[in-house]
Amino acid sequence: MRRRGGRGVAGPLGQRDGVDAVRVRLPAGGWATVREHLVERYGPVIGADRVDAMLARGEFVGADGRPVAGGESYAAGRTLWFHREFPPEERVPFDVGVVHRDERIVVADKPHFLATTPRGRHVTETALARLRRDLGLPHLQPAHRLDRLTAGLVLFVVRPEDRGAYQTLFRDRRVRKEYEALAPYDPGLALPATVRSHIVKERGVVAAYEVPGAEPNSESRVELVERRGALARYRLLPETGRTHQLRVHMSALGVPILDDPLYPRVRPDGPDDHGRPLRLLARALEFTDPYSGSPVRFESRLRLAWPAG
Repeated sequence: MRRRGGRGVAGPLGQRDGVDAVRVRLPAGGWATVREHLVERYGPVIGADRVDAMLARGEFVGADGRPVAGGESYAAGRTLWFHREFPPEERVPFDVGVVHRDERIVVADKPHFLATTPRGRHVTETALARLRRDLGLPHLQPAHRLDRLTAGLVLFVVRPEDRGAYQTLFRDRRVRKEYEALAPYDPGLALPATVRSHIVKERGVVAAYEVPGAEPNSESRVELVERRGALARYRLLPETGRTHQLRVHMSALGVPILDDPLYPRVRPDGPDDHGRPLRLLARALEFTDPYSGSPVRFESRLRLAWPAG
């Protein structure tokens, strides 16, 4: 079932496993009863029998928190709430670290393989759900996102009224982001280098791609930090924030990030190999806090592991 309505809207149901209840606003239409609409809306996804079972158990509630009966007359504009039933998720065997916490923000170290927020098949096993549960912060929301396979710093906002100010920092590119990556060493690659290209990420397609000759919409600076034989550590400084931008740019330079399942070639989908994470780390966030006016810098406590041998 897909979530409807705005985020952060208080409802009669508490969170379950750190995940908000779904808010459903009944649209205008010719349904006679609440059940008719819910079966038409969700029946193709979960089956009419399951919708009926949820109604029988009182799992759909109104704004007053009372269960809604399927036979109730349909009223457009009414709001209902319910909790999704989540399939069992394999636990990502790494903890979420807390680098900084105050009354406004939490800066967390997200491990590899853990999604930032609920999406698709990753719902309860997400950094947001874990932090809400572990820290007792039900209104916590991210100010930005980090790819599931990338580890490192994510900034979360404690109170809904503060979220916009921090999101604006990221939107307006007033946050300096610093990443590290392990990738092959190429003696012929002149570094430091600034990479600019036009990146496209199509919905439903796992990998992004570059469009040669198109106006650049992405920019990354790549610096060599150290070399160990055939491998090297790089500092990556993205000026823009396109999906998979650093992974695309490193691949385009001929030094794809180690253990990247998408670039330069998409590997067959399968279970995560927790022993072979993408060697990409969001190492630092630096900005002027919108409330205190003071410059702040946060650094990850995680480290990228060089491959054995």
